[in-house]
Amino acid sequence: MRAVREAFQDHLPVMGNEYDNVVALDADLGKATKIASFKESFPERFFQIGIAEANMIGIASGMSEYGYKVFLASFGSFLTGRYDIIRCSLAYPNRPVVLVGTHVGMAIGKDGVTQMGLEDVSLMRALPNMKILNPATYSEAVRMITYLCSTELDSPYYLRLGRQPVEDILQDSSNTFQLGKANIIKDGTDITIFSTGCILSEVLNAASLVQQKRNISVRVVNVPTIKPIDTDMVVKCSKETKHLFSVEDHSIVGGLGSAISEVLCEENPTHLKRIGLNDEFPESAAPKDLYEKYGLSSGKIAERIVSELDK
Repeated sequence: MRAVREAFQDHLPVMGNEYDNVVALDADLGKATKIASFKESFPERFFQIGIAEANMIGIASGMSEYGYKVFLASFGSFLTGRYDIIRCSLAYPNRPVVLVGTHVGMAIGKDGVTQMGLEDVSLMRALPNMKILNPATYSEAVRMITYLCSTELDSPYYLRLGRQPVEDILQDSSNTFQLGKANIIKDGTDITIFSTGCILSEVLNAASLVQQKRNISVRVVNVPTIKPIDTDMVVKCSKETKHLFSVEDHSIVGGLGSAISEVLCEENPTHLKRIGLNDEFPESAAPKDLYEKYGLSSGKIAERIVSELDK
């Protein structure tokens, strides 16, 4: 069990050693976001901006003009809260900066709503030029960071990293990362569940529960790139399976479910049920309790799917 944000801690310095144009900017949360590890290896390429995310975004935009591959990090809720600055300083001029938002979703637990990234995907999806990556596991995050450092980026990116430890179920080398591509993690013929981010293990467990209860075949698709969404995969699953569900630790408004719905509406109108935070603010509690109360535990996901099949 490893937290996805630990991949940022471990692998960004590795990439910094390989690419001397990689720089890191911190807004006084380096230990929590794990970007502080870059300072230990490359203090001359690490910049502490202080509690000033808006200023950090502007600095990152300027540095990218001079060929630097800039990674800046803060909590997802704090970072995307500087929406107008991101819009005008990064998205509009199309600057190749990587915004790293950590502590996303309800799974940060007792820290509460003010520090939960619950609408960050919705906000970033609305920005022209912005691309959104949401790794499910430590290994997938490592592959994404490698991609971001080794590729000549042509736009800003939002990299969404969870805090909670998760099972590293995507260690296999066959689970490669390609921008804009989703992956079938478990194949099935009756139901497709689209999953994004750190909730993947809950979704896989839910799929097993549904199969046991109904003796039907469940497909699970991991969606690491929310924007651009994998249109071909969405259409393929809508044609090959009878029922579609999306699951995300994020508001159902504007997130993965919304992105999939937009594709279906235009390409192959099909019924989709969105499972996530139902347009509300959750309470402050242990992650396990929050997932149970708001329907994101494996048991609750399975119950919701079975109930929809009964309609």
